[in-house]
Amino acid sequence: MEELVYQQLNEKIYQETMDNGLQVFLLAKPEMAKTFGIFSTNYGSIDQTFTPIGKSDKVTVPEGIAHFLEHKLFEKEDRDVFQDFTKLGASANAFTSFTKTAYLFSATSQIEKNIETLVNFVQDPYFSEKSVEKEKGIIAQEIRMYDDQPDWRAFFGTIQSLYHEHPVKVDIAGTVDSIQNITKDDLYTCYETFYHPSNMSLFIAGNIDPEAIMKQVRENQAGKSFPQAPEINRSYPEEPAAVAEKESSITMPVTTAKCMVGVKENVLDLSGKELIRAELLSDMILDFYFSKSGAFYEELYKNDLIDDSFQYETELDRQFGFTILGGDSRKPDKLAKRVKEMLHELKTKSIPEEDFTRMKRKKIGQFMRALNSLEFIANQFVHYHNLGFDLFDVLPEIESLTTKDAEEYLQHWIKEETISVFQVKPQGNE
Repeated sequence: MEELVYQQLNEKIYQETMDNGLQVFLLAKPEMAKTFGIFSTNYGSIDQTFTPIGKSDKVTVPEGIAHFLEHKLFEKEDRDVFQDFTKLGASANAFTSFTKTAYLFSATSQIEKNIETLVNFVQDPYFSEKSVEKEKGIIAQEIRMYDDQPDWRAFFGTIQSLYHEHPVKVDIAGTVDSIQNITKDDLYTCYETFYHPSNMSLFIAGNIDPEAIMKQVRENQAGKSFPQAPEINRSYPEEPAAVAEKESSITMPVTTAKCMVGVKENVLDLSGKELIRAELLSDMILDFYFSKSGAFYEELYKNDLIDDSFQYETELDRQFGFTILGGDSRKPDKLAKRVKEMLHELKTKSIPEEDFTRMKRKKIGQFMRALNSLEFIANQFVHYHNLGFDLFDVLPEIESLTTKDAEEYLQHWIKEETISVFQVKPQGNE
């Protein structure tokens, strides 16, 4: 068991790679009453085309299968695993993202039993044709529910307008039609390929004894048999640099239009560290100009182009990246025009040293506050680990950023061909 010491943050991670390839990370927080565990696989909704373990030819599985698989792992032949956690006094959940599927629990007691339950149920799949067919109806209902949510449609509509071919443009849950094609065999193919321990990590944070927990996990994994670790061969379509659609819209029963401006990010040439630096700079710049105290936000608000729903986010990951700004607007066309102008104006901005110092201080403050959350630490540690980076190296990375870094980033960030506008318009206003 290796100790990773971060003196600046006064944190210590205990790390060990099991014989089967599973990477285990433990963070002791004796001052905490709660313990949080997350067992995740480096596999998400964008991993639709790959070479199955033991095969030589690529396959393309139905859209939404990673999310479908997440649902099905909780259902065993004789029980629902959620009940197992409830009996142990724990709260359990799971989620699927574009690049990750994670299973998690939080509890204040019976921690070792909860860890055993978490690891065992994920590593013991049970799928039957009958249960798969039943699940299709449940997930179809979930998809329809999200299809009725204007904010969700605006978010995914923007991504779809940015991307031509890449599977990031597909809703994580898939479509009502696509999930009908999922079979029991498809689920086992995906499970056997992506749920091998060598493609997974276990992170436990809280009031724990690292030595005892690591010993428990070590013995648990030693008692199970897995095939030799596969080299996962994923395949993604070639994606043009330019957006798929400059402007697009849908109509829904909303009283106020929603207008989103999307920026397609070029991430394919970025390493893990470069990706993190780009994400940090993007977050800091957007916060400086478009937060409620920012100059651009104030102008948009005074001109009645936005309301309090206005927001922004950047997501950079392996294979894809995007920035989205927008919200409700009574003047969506004017909002789109002005936000695009503002983004282009950023290329000409010279950031005063004192302003950049404030930007860094604010980002450091936000990061340090977030470290009070076990959930944040666990989720973000796994996220950064999958990108080849370390969460606890984010602080020195922020501190190392300079005004020159920000200005150089702005010079290459915004291009007209990488901007798209998506609107959700009130019905009858076509």
